[in-house]
Amino acid sequence: MAATNLLQKAFSEFDAYNAKDPHEEEFKQQVIAKELLYAMRMTEQLNAFSPGAPEHVQLAARCQHIGRWEIPRSTYPMDRNGYLQWRNELKMHHATVADKILASCGYDQATIEKVKFLVLKKQLAQNPETQLLEDVICLVFVHYYLDEFAQRHDEEKVIDILRKTLKKMSPRAIEEALKLPMSDAIRELILKAATV
Repeated sequence: MAATNLLQKAFSEFDAYNAKDPHEEEFKQQVIAKELLYAMRMTEQLNAFSPGAPEHVQLAARCQHIGRWEIPRSTYPMDRNGYLQWRNELKMHHATVADKILASCGYDQATIEKVKFLVLKKQLAQNPETQLLEDVICLVFVHYYLDEFAQRHDEEKVIDILRKTLKKMSPRAIEEALKLPMSDAIRELILKAATV
């Protein structure tokens, strides 16, 4: 099976899994599973930010949140430590689900390990591909989710989250983020976070 066919097969399997997400969003007058929509946005953003990214990076972007709803945030204490435990458990879950799907599609173990390495966010800021994936994650957040997040939280919390987000991004990604369509209010929050 050609690499491109294998990639499309994996995308289809990832998407079928994420389509089971009971949480839904409206998009272009259609109701779509939340994590399926997120996965499609990750691929779209990766293609825009880094056209021709290696296949394992494309796979990691598509499955970055796979099965996220299966470990609810409410199952961990609602404090900083609980949040970090939840995030770590999620990363392991995404990697495990991706491993099974990629193996069933016929991917070799070396490729599967590369995908898991990225999904687990290993060597962030040291590994260029982990950094690329993190840049895409942050760009998707700014593009599609920041406005809603800002409406639900006070300005201080939003600026704090943005400051942490900006720290994880490469200079090029920050530059690209400021080119995304956004309201003046959101742009001002980003600029405030950048100067804190």
